[in-house]
Amino acid sequence: MITLNKISKRVGGRTLFEDVTFTFNTGCRYGLTGPNGSGKSTLLKIVMGTEPSTSGSVTLPKRVGFLKQRIEDFRDCKVLDTVIMGNSRLWNALLEREKLYEGEMTDAVGIRLGELEEIVAEENGYTAESDAQVLLSGMGITEEQQEKKMAEIPTDRQFRVLLCQALFGNPDALLLDEPTNHLDLESISWLETFLHSYQGTLVVVSHDRHFLNAVCNNIADIDYETIITYPGNYDAMLVTKTSVRARAEDENKAKEKKISQLKEFVAKFGAGTRASQVQSRIREIDRLQPLELKKSNIQRPYIRFQNPEKPSGHVVFKVDRLTKAYDGHPVFKPFSCEIHKGDKIAIIGNNGRGKTTFLKLLAGKLQPDGGSITLGHQTDVGYFPQNHGEVINKHTAHTAFDWLKERKEIVFDQDARGILGKMLFSGDDAFKEVRTLSGGETARLIIGGLVLTAPNTLILDEPNNHLDLEAVSALAWGLDEFKGTVVVATHDRELINGFAKKIIAFEEDGVHFFQGPLEEYLSRKS
Repeated sequence: MITLNKISKRVGGRTLFEDVTFTFNTGCRYGLTGPNGSGKSTLLKIVMGTEPSTSGSVTLPKRVGFLKQRIEDFRDCKVLDTVIMGNSRLWNALLEREKLYEGEMTDAVGIRLGELEEIVAEENGYTAESDAQVLLSGMGITEEQQEKKMAEIPTDRQFRVLLCQALFGNPDALLLDEPTNHLDLESISWLETFLHSYQGTLVVVSHDRHFLNAVCNNIADIDYETIITYPGNYDAMLVTKTSVRARAEDENKAKEKKISQLKEFVAKFGAGTRASQVQSRIREIDRLQPLELKKSNIQRPYIRFQNPEKPSGHVVFKVDRLTKAYDGHPVFKPFSCEIHKGDKIAIIGNNGRGKTTFLKLLAGKLQPDGGSITLGHQTDVGYFPQNHGEVINKHTAHTAFDWLKERKEIVFDQDARGILGKMLFSGDDAFKEVRTLSGGETARLIIGGLVLTAPNTLILDEPNNHLDLEAVSALAWGLDEFKGTVVVATHDRELINGFAKKIIAFEEDGVHFFQGPLEEYLSRKS
């Protein structure tokens, strides 16, 4: 159980939380939701004591697992040891025991060693290494990698190790901030299964709607400067929250209409002979005052890709025995395929199998080592890179408005402002310098550039990485409605299910082109 007591947090002149008292109960799996900037990560840091609240206090259980974000703190540690560090009481006992065995054996040392052995036994230390190996294997960390130092394995694998660290030792509570960010579909599925069997208190922040729906049985939604809990998963919360808000707004409208009628009566007969009736109406007006509804912080961008002015030919890309290698190591085996006009394709597969490389080859950002990619007639590509810095230089003083206007030779100011507004850059936000933009704002700006330039083919590499749940839903809708061709690499199943009609899967035995949606591909694969 985690208890927040009168927690407030102000950042500058902005209030994130005001006098929040809330309990995360044992046995419940909470999705902590709210748009980017609402304070989800800040709240987790307050709970863990790594960031102070403006006021209030937090009560925690004995052991809390927390997903750390700083991989550099563990770069010289062995992978297995990093996981075991998740149980600090056990890890400290193991270190002290090792140090005592290296020194002189005295009666005092013997007594202390006995005490340490009790701690190791209480914390299941004799199976710690095998328990850590189970977690690491589930996250796709090989036995060879488990014996290496953290800095010697790929960066995405290091983040997975930190996730295993948080899960290790059966903590009383788990706080996970974006645990699926560096996971492929197989690892996400493994994590979902693991969390379903977890008996403690789980609080998870994720922009993966499918993951929240699969894991959570409660939603703790940050809105109206407080936390409101809803039973059920994320989709159930949306239905309840929307209906409650709509009902309150309808009640206010009905009250306002009634008040208007009563005021007409008072104005008409106020100076006449119906004094008692007038006073009755005035009292009723006071009683009927509408509830003051705070503004919700839910915002959804409006993403609609324009129909291309020049449609492509039937064959958009012809891929013939394509190969690519780095430092002599092949990224994927030679493969061939054709991508046709109007195809909606999701690129899936474990990290490191060549998805990003393939998209860069399609977009003309890389040249193949072997084989070829032939662009079809009038194929016009719009590219969203996984690394936003490839298209937005954050070392300039350019504003979002400046950057967008540079995407096209002739752009009217009102057209640029209109697109920025739809991407949630309203008012002065349109003139924010690009170097100050958050990851989510940068992603929305790049999408705005694609809306403006209206290519007939979209190639998007992990576009959902920095988008909140509302923006991912808007993107899925926009891709589904688009009349051109779409190729997107992502691990977000909700996004894939929202637009993809075909799958290109980068598997261990090669690249597979499947003519059908994701769920059908996964069912046939299993």
